[in-house]
Amino acid sequence: MAKIIDGKAIAANLRADIAASVEKIVATGGRAPGLAVVLVGEDPASQVYVRSKGAATREVGMVSLEHKLAATTSEADLLRLIATLNADPAVDGILVQLPLPAHIDAGKVIEAIDPHKDVDGFHPVNVGRLASGAPALAPCTPTGSLLLAQSVQTQLSGLDAVVIGRSNIVGKPMAQLLLRENCTVTVAHSRTRELAAVVRRADLVVAAVGKPEVVRGDWIKPGAIVIDVGINRVAAGEGKTRLVGDVAFAEAKEVAGAITPVPGGVGPMTIACLLRNTLDAYRMRGA
Repeated sequence: MAKIIDGKAIAANLRADIAASVEKIVATGGRAPGLAVVLVGEDPASQVYVRSKGAATREVGMVSLEHKLAATTSEADLLRLIATLNADPAVDGILVQLPLPAHIDAGKVIEAIDPHKDVDGFHPVNVGRLASGAPALAPCTPTGSLLLAQSVQTQLSGLDAVVIGRSNIVGKPMAQLLLRENCTVTVAHSRTRELAAVVRRADLVVAAVGKPEVVRGDWIKPGAIVIDVGINRVAAGEGKTRLVGDVAFAEAKEVAGAITPVPGGVGPMTIACLLRNTLDAYRMRGA
């Protein structure tokens, strides 16, 4: 039976460490780090995310700056706001909540953010620095996933790791982070031949494909660490739904050495790592 990796507890410890650092900064006469979150439109899920990010930011003693814009906001107006936030010395991190309305080019918006304030880690400069091994603000979900794996095994060097999924948000940066830890990394995806066989050889599996329970228990190498990034809502009968990951949890936990649950695994780490990136951005800017 696998060890269940408690993402809530690990994230709470990380937030506590961040809060202590912020408290020390303020106690010695420094300015509290500031995180600006921009929401365009009224997507219900995005509204929930923005509220939770704001609450988490305030909990650790940082300044939360929320900008809620109408769905009809023009791309030019959004870019002007980003330019203002880039120039604001009280803003250390900028996050533009995705997805954006269809008339706004998300790529153009991401590239407009100062790379030093890009706490999502999506700017091409940070992507390139991560790939080259230079210090960079890395995307929050992969960073959180790495920390969860390291909570099981501090040294990942030499492990055979398989990342299922090649998105710019999770799969690709996850592979880069694991390479930094000296893992042997395979990035698998929808075109991978004999996917089950590829996964079976892995000491560490990171599933980020966005398909409910696609990774079965008999795909898992006995004793492997399994990090399930997927969050999928599926029918649960009588008109109800439930959340499941990309891994068939009930099957995999009988084989794996350690596994993250859904919910309660990677999710809490994403916001905690956003706060850590904000603190890192504050420090890197010499604020």
